[in-house]
Amino acid sequence: MNLSPIRALAPLLAAASLAVLPAGAHAAEAAWPDKPITLVSPYAPGGTTDILARMLSSRLNDRLGQPVIVENKPGAGGNIGTALVAKSKPDGYTFLLAASGPIVIAGTLYTKLNYKPEADFTAVSPLARTSFVVAVNAKSGLGSLDDIIAKGKTGDLSFGSAGSGTPQHIIGEMFNVAAKTKIQHIPYKGSGPLLNDLVGGQVPLAFENPLPIMQQVKAGNLKVLAVTGAQRSAALPDVPTLAESGIAGFDAQPWYGVLGPAGIPDAITQRMNKEVQAILASPDVKKQLADLGVEPMVMTPKEYQAFIAKDIVKWGQAVKASGATVD
Repeated sequence: MNLSPIRALAPLLAAASLAVLPAGAHAAEAAWPDKPITLVSPYAPGGTTDILARMLSSRLNDRLGQPVIVENKPGAGGNIGTALVAKSKPDGYTFLLAASGPIVIAGTLYTKLNYKPEADFTAVSPLARTSFVVAVNAKSGLGSLDDIIAKGKTGDLSFGSAGSGTPQHIIGEMFNVAAKTKIQHIPYKGSGPLLNDLVGGQVPLAFENPLPIMQQVKAGNLKVLAVTGAQRSAALPDVPTLAESGIAGFDAQPWYGVLGPAGIPDAITQRMNKEVQAILASPDVKKQLADLGVEPMVMTPKEYQAFIAKDIVKWGQAVKASGATVD
């Protein structure tokens, strides 16, 4: 039996068989998405992540041709919902509306964390960053930053946050260090519940994202005394920075973005980045974000991954310097 023709064909047959598998994989990726997508918001409804998640999901519905369903999974300062996404299947059907706290703060703050912020996620696209604000209840008697510092030094003042380990918490502790105050921390399960008590007067002070509180500021229920970034906010041009108000060098700008579990196919990551960035560039979204004091962020997945790595170092150092602990 002459086997030479078969032997001659063997390399071609092997190459063909190898080509079939990637083609199938590419076909599956090309078909994405062919079912609903879940976008996890790791805080309670009403906060910044929830607002951004719902703004994004409605527009992604149209661009991707599939429902994008927001699921709120609050708890542990955003760590529960964040961990859920970290452990989900990397098939492009589960994403996280990430707040920077569980990604760049939690790894330093928590001695035990059931996900690795630096390794368990695919960086898809940033959304926005913002200077937070020093916000007080309008009837609290805190009319200036000097009032906060004076009362804060007595130990008879508290500030609320969206939860232990959130930027709101760490910025408050950074303020304590910089201003030499002893303001007590009260953690809530998200910005929504915090806002209710801030407006109601149960807690007098918060270092909060401007996005969820602007309506209450306009209504006169809350007052903004300073912003936490190095520059003034375009949405609040008359409000000084903490640095301008005498707390030199203070600069804190948390961010929000879209992450997936580690291992999402690159084609899906790139497509999602393209769609999210297109949404952020649309005139209506740009105006909406500007009105709320939020600045869109333009980055590729690779750039976003590098940005996150640097921020983990920066905020980790801030946590250690503040001496913050999990309440």
